[in-house]
Amino acid sequence: MTSALHTSSLKSLPLLARGKVRDNYAVGEDRILMVASDRISAFDVIMGEPIPGKGELLTQLSLFWFDQLGPKGLNICPIHLTGDDPDSVVTADERAQVHGRSMLVQRLQPIPVEAVVRGYLAGSGWKEYQDSRSVCGVPLPEGLRNASMLPHPIYTPAAKAAVGEHDENITYERTVEMVGADVAAQIRDIAIRLYQAAADIALRKGIIIADTKFEFGLDAQGKVVLMDEVLTPDSSRYWPAEQYAEGSNPPSYDKQFVRDWLETAKVGGKPWDKTPPAPRLPREVIEKTAEKYREALTRLLG
Repeated sequence: MTSALHTSSLKSLPLLARGKVRDNYAVGEDRILMVASDRISAFDVIMGEPIPGKGELLTQLSLFWFDQLGPKGLNICPIHLTGDDPDSVVTADERAQVHGRSMLVQRLQPIPVEAVVRGYLAGSGWKEYQDSRSVCGVPLPEGLRNASMLPHPIYTPAAKAAVGEHDENITYERTVEMVGADVAAQIRDIAIRLYQAAADIALRKGIIIADTKFEFGLDAQGKVVLMDEVLTPDSSRYWPAEQYAEGSNPPSYDKQFVRDWLETAKVGGKPWDKTPPAPRLPREVIEKTAEKYREALTRLLG
């Protein structure tokens, strides 16, 4: 792994946007260089300390899943990768910031909907189920418990929020109003197929994907294309299959370790109020989180 990169600083390309993790640069009119930094966010706040190697791991996992699910694999839907080498579009002195952590992708018109698919009852879904026997308006049968496998995967979309804001759960009907009936149906159906295929692949490697979110864009011809990161521990809830037991949350391969520490962290002698600035992450939290990401990659890729 290279040294940690909190924020990229490329001078040879125009910066389009910085997200919670990725820095996006324009490459001409039709391509984007997506650089996955080592930043980590929790409770929608970006931490000041990076997680060494995280950006490379996220990129390797996304490339693995694009290979499995895109035209080279199961061919479920078009993907945004161009196949070009990211190192080729920056200057020699900038390649260290790009190498191994970047994707060169088509420039698409983003669809402003997070396509969330849930195969298990967890997190906010479990809390909501206890109150209403439903998740995001989708009715579910009686008798489910925390971490129960759902009778079939459910689609619970969210409206994408600006950096620092919370995504807002919305109904499928609202997505139809936002993007039209045809596109809304396509992203729902593709997302469910992607989740089912990925869940089967991961389970054979000893990982349960409890839930995930996909992002899509439209190309110049109006075709729906899978974009951004895919099925990483940042966008998915990964559980080790051998530690799964209905009724309790299995340990997850993601930033839960950071979240748990932040729940007990203090700023100025008071519990952190989940607004910037975030408390400084101790070395052991950084190292344990990096270890969790590496374990997920090792399990899936060998």
